[in-house]
Amino acid sequence: MSSNYFPYRDGQLHVSQVPVARLAEEVGTPFYCYSADALENSYRSFAAALSGLPATICYALKANSNQAVIKTFADLGAGADVVSEGELRRALAAGVPAERIVFAGVGKTGQEMIAGLDAGIMQFNVESLAELELLSQVAQQRGTTAPVAVRVNPNVDAGTLDQITTGRADSKFGIDATEARDFLTGTGSLPGIRFEGLAVHIGSQLTDIAPYRTTFERLIALYHELREAGLPLRRLDLGGGIGISYKHHLQEQVEEAEQRVRDYAQVVHGLADGLDAELVFEPGRLLVGNAGLLVTRVLYVKDNGERRFVIVDAAMNDLLRPSLYDAWHEILPVSAAAANAELRPVDVVGPVCESTDTFAKQRPLPPLKKDDLLVFSSAGAYSFVMASTYNSRPLAPEVLVRGDRSAIVRARMEYDAMIGQDRLPDWQNERADGDNPQKTALGAA
Repeated sequence: MSSNYFPYRDGQLHVSQVPVARLAEEVGTPFYCYSADALENSYRSFAAALSGLPATICYALKANSNQAVIKTFADLGAGADVVSEGELRRALAAGVPAERIVFAGVGKTGQEMIAGLDAGIMQFNVESLAELELLSQVAQQRGTTAPVAVRVNPNVDAGTLDQITTGRADSKFGIDATEARDFLTGTGSLPGIRFEGLAVHIGSQLTDIAPYRTTFERLIALYHELREAGLPLRRLDLGGGIGISYKHHLQEQVEEAEQRVRDYAQVVHGLADGLDAELVFEPGRLLVGNAGLLVTRVLYVKDNGERRFVIVDAAMNDLLRPSLYDAWHEILPVSAAAANAELRPVDVVGPVCESTDTFAKQRPLPPLKKDDLLVFSSAGAYSFVMASTYNSRPLAPEVLVRGDRSAIVRARMEYDAMIGQDRLPDWQNERADGDNPQKTALGAA
């Protein structure tokens, strides 16, 4: 099966067999578009690399929580890694079996614990002793027992951005390994709690496999130590975080991700040999990142002295990563540029009234004009899920493509729906219509 799900055909960018320009005409811009073919290929490739291991793959919903995306993976047998009651509800609604759901997150509330217990999830990944005490109380009140994996902080630097590193000692995530060992060996049991395993997650967008090896070695050593001390542990949650390539051609991105998965799986297979433990994996970005595009239209091209700005109709409220992380996304024209087209450095910016509403600075691009269509590639992860209605801009729609078929899987937000979420206080509604100077509707005479 070809792994290029975003080909140019007759000079036009496609998602699988569907022209992007046709989708833009049908749904308007900006919009997100995902390839179901790419999603399925990513999941199958990851599962195949782990073949032979007692593995459960729990898709990390925080990367992309559209119901159609979740169901695509659920239909392939995936579980879910959730970090809120909302994500738990999404996973269940998409058909993910509760017994394949892991509830992670450093700040679970009592209500969220109740939701997980009542659903019958696989395990809670507990991140502090205070959280463990609350979970014990909640479980006793519900007359049940909570399955728990203690998330260990291995103090390993993942070598990625500080904002998405989670395994160092200065991180808010997890419990210090020594503290976790002392607590578990000293406590033995806690009312309403059943200790089933250990968990770890050292960060996101890891492109170097070495930190995984160090982390897993430390976790496995602690697992053996606790087992020998009499704890009936049976599961290791190895987290996720495998990175993708953002700065290469779409086809090269897929190939690099597949090679990274093979390298990762080789480490896991080597360390898991003879290990008496079920394994849980929580990939997110790896499965969806390179399967999505954000499609936008050029509004204006303007020159300020020697600086050229390409102003598009997508904005930082649609795709926050460049503003938040200075993240790179390849920017491609939907209509392929001529082979001899001269590239010129331009700033690609959005219409939001913030200087940070900038997608790229001095990016070499072919000549562009008003109404040209562009795409930001690798926008399947941490993109729409981080969108907002800043500047009262409605959320963009999402489209899913499979083969030659496409479907809107989230409609564009309507202005009335957005404004209708607000409520006026009673004292404003008590004024007589004739006394209300703000009664005139937009556009009325």
